[in-house]
Formats: sequence, C-alpha cells, structure tokens
Amino acid sequence: MQERERDRTGQLDRRSFLGAGAGALAATAAIGPEAVGGQAPAQAEGAHRATDSAVLAKRKLGKSGIEVSMLNIGTWRSPGVERLLRFAWANGVRYIDTAKSYGSEPAIARWLQANPGARKELFLVTKDHPRSPGQLVEQLEKRLEALKTDYIDLIFIHAMGDHDFATEVEWPRSKEFKEAAEAIRKSGKARLVGFSTHHPRRPEILQAAVQGGFVDAIMLQSNPWIAQEDAMNRAIDACHKAGIGLISMKQVAGNMNLDEVARRLPEMAEKKQTPYQALLHAIWSDERFTSVCVSMRNTDQIRENTAAARSYKKPMSRAEIDRLRDACIAAGPTMCASCDGRCSHAAGTEAELGNLTRFLTYHEHHGYRSEARRQYAALSAAARNWKGADFNAAREACPNKLDFATLLPRADDLLA
Repeated sequence: MQERERDRTGQLDRRSFLGAGAGALAATAAIGPEAVGGQAPAQAEGAHRATDSAVLAKRKLGKSGIEVSMLNIGTWRSPGVERLLRFAWANGVRYIDTAKSYGSEPAIARWLQANPGARKELFLVTKDHPRSPGQLVEQLEKRLEALKTDYIDLIFIHAMGDHDFATEVEWPRSKEFKEAAEAIRKSGKARLVGFSTHHPRRPEILQAAVQGGFVDAIMLQSNPWIAQEDAMNRAIDACHKAGIGLISMKQVAGNMNLDEVARRLPEMAEKKQTPYQALLHAIWSDERFTSVCVSMRNTDQIRENTAAARSYKKPMSRAEIDRLRDACIAAGPTMCASCDGRCSHAAGTEAELGNLTRFLTYHEHHGYRSEARRQYAALSAAARNWKGADFNAAREACPNKLDFATLLPRADDLLA
C-alpha cells in the first residue's frame, strides 16, 4: 500500500486518513502529475482496470431492499473528479455521493455522458437544502438538470438541523416532508428520499425520522465506537429497526498521527493492514450501516479504500474496536465525530466548542480555508466566545478527548 499524503508535520490528515464525507481533510497533491506505485497515473489506472475490476461487496439499504456498495465516493470539491470517478469505477465502486454545494455535479454529468452504460449500475445520490421540505420537489428538478440524468436514486435534504434546529428537528415527522417524499417517489425522479445530518443533537433528528415513518435513508456523522448507553446508539438502533437505511460519514475526524496508531497496534502489521483500513473494518462491523461515504481525493486513497472493502471478511470484535479507539484518541484528533455538545456543557460555556474545532480542521487540514472562515464568521458572538471555559472539564467530557486548550486559541488565530 502506498504511503498516503502527509502534511508538513509528518502526520496524516483526516481526509487522507478516512477520506470523509461526512466530512473532511487536507488538500492532497494535484491529480495530474502524481505517480502511483512507481507508474505514471494512466499506467496505474490501466493496471487496476485489469486487476481490480470486480464490483465491491454490496449491502441492502434499509427496507428499500436496494443493494449499494459498502463503500461510496464523496465528491465535495474534489480535484480531477472525472478521472477519480473512472478510477473508482474501475476498482468496483458503484455508489457516488454529491450535492448542490459540492461543485461536482457537472463533472459527474460529463462522466455519465461519456459512459452511458454506467447509469444502470450506479447508485447516485445528491443533496440540496430547501427553506421548507416541500421545496425539495422543485430543487430535485435542478439537481437532475445539473447531473444530466432523468432520475437519481436518493435525494437528501442536506445537513438537517444546521440551519435552524428548532424548526428542522420537526421536518422528519412533518406532513409537508411526507407529502414531498411521496410525490418525489411517485414521480420516479428519485427512488428514495432522506436527509444527511451532523448536527450535535442529531439523535433527536433521527428519532423524529423513526416517528415520521416515511424517511428511506439517512447519512450521518458517526464513529465505530459509540457507547451502548449513548443517545446516538439508541437512535441508530431505532432507525435500523424501523428499516431506515443508514450511511456513515465523517467517521474519524481531524489530524492525527497514524504512525502512533500503528505503534500501539502492532497486530495490524501482522494482518498487513493500515490503521485506516482497520477503521473502515470497524465501521463495517456495525451491521446497522449499509455503506461508508469517503471523500477520495487521489488514486492512492481509492486504491487503499477499495482494498479495505475487498479484505473485509468478518466483523471486528468489541475488544478490537476498543483498542483501535484508544489508539486513535492517543494519536491526538482535532475534531470529534461524536460531538453532541457535551463538551460545551461541561465547560460551562455557550461557545460551540465542537463547531470551532471542526472549522479549524476544515481550515488547517482539509484545505477548505475560505469555507472554514465563512462558517466561523456565521456563528454568533456567544458561539465563538470560549473565554472562561473549563478546558479540562471539556476534554474529560469529549468522547475523543480533544485538547481544547491548544485547539481553540489556534481556531481564533486562523479563522477570526
């Protein structure tokens, strides 16, 4: 397996680590000139067409019964999207995730037009954010136009809860969203309807979807070591029992030292497994999740991700997942995929500590500097003001033990 892109500190960033979706990391080298395994990119791509052409394993997406790739490619502002799609397709990926805000729909449209036979094998997902659920019907038409296709397989309301939580938490059980979903499915322009979310209070949003009974699928920020008694675990379990298809995103967040992870888990070397591949296996070990959305930004990442999918044979044990969790936390993440606001509550502050570290990660490790500054500026003054917060209490409460005393001043320096 090729060594993955590193930042100037010698650490692997989150997007290189878990590619992201839900969510993600440092800008990698430009696609065009990179060499892959000692070959020129075109040669390497051709070689993988010949050796890794089998379709990746699939799982059924909730009660829809539709089978989708257990690994899917997120395309948020990825460079060289068309080439990456060709390479991912050659390596067995049959699920593409995009959105209006990603900027990748036109490139996906060009790729589909160049490969007309691919559409019938592809599970295609896009997203938009309406001002009210009923507006999704109109927005779907625009997404179809951008993608140059007659239908998509799944349309999501994007980032449920982020724009107005008090209102949007009601959408998944509202009459308006139900009627919009029914109209969309009846039109045949989208087979399934759902939403994505990484809001700190997403357990409430998921439970609302269970109560509503009409949501087909949800893509959510999660990680493979949720505590059994946690509200998120209970919400995921309720969705699974209700037949709602679940897709994992932003599973492990932030810059961390993967060499340290490997040092703490020497058994991975015996399995010829990278820390990244072990994390994917841990996610797939949760049978409640159908697929993992990973933002793959170069061919090395696609190669390693698909190799992980091919090598997955059985679920990891709880003890193995716990050891992986401990190693990852010790390696110093900069963003918490499990954030539900408990850090701010414990610290005695109104500041949104989870969002502040998330935006820092976007800026410092994802390469999305203008977007990070935009989202930071959109926070209220109280949400940005962490002065007087109890950093030690926040760190103890955080599931991933973020070092807030170091991270928050850096967020202010870079984003303010």
